[in-house]
Amino acid sequence: MVKFIFYKLLGWNIEGKFDPTIKKSVVIVVPHTSWHDFYVGAFTRKIIQVDINYIAKKELFKGPLGAYLKWMGGSPLDRTAGQNKVEAIAKLFQEKDEFRLALAPEGTRKKVQHWKSGFYWIAVLAKVPIIPVAFDYGRKTVRIGQAFYPTANYEKDYKLLQLFYKNIKGKADL
Repeated sequence: MVKFIFYKLLGWNIEGKFDPTIKKSVVIVVPHTSWHDFYVGAFTRKIIQVDINYIAKKELFKGPLGAYLKWMGGSPLDRTAGQNKVEAIAKLFQEKDEFRLALAPEGTRKKVQHWKSGFYWIAVLAKVPIIPVAFDYGRKTVRIGQAFYPTANYEKDYKLLQLFYKNIKGKADL
């Protein structure tokens, strides 16, 4: 049923796949310009049968919505000022045998010119690769890229990662 909805009714496709030997990674999903990204990601995750986790502001995890978000792989994040969120998130990788953390480097659903660097430093501290994923609304295709191992040279690696997203259109670009 999920495949029928995703492929036939919605008209989406999936290119690429996750390397099954990589159990821990930071999965960056770009561009993140719409709430529609949630269900596109949920359908993709179900179809490819790979557990992918995410974090969201803790306020979303109250009541029935909170139970659903946890069931969908979500973890609440306290966004109170003064905390080192990068270190706290990187520690999550030590606590789990398998953990693929999906993040939107833009840090918002608005179109931005530059990504925030937290995703990168989480991967460096956790010693895990970055898996680039693109939601291309122009082609209705989810692209899954090869594992990228950060070198701790953010500027150089940032430029290389952005190449994967060349000509990708987010929902806001249509």
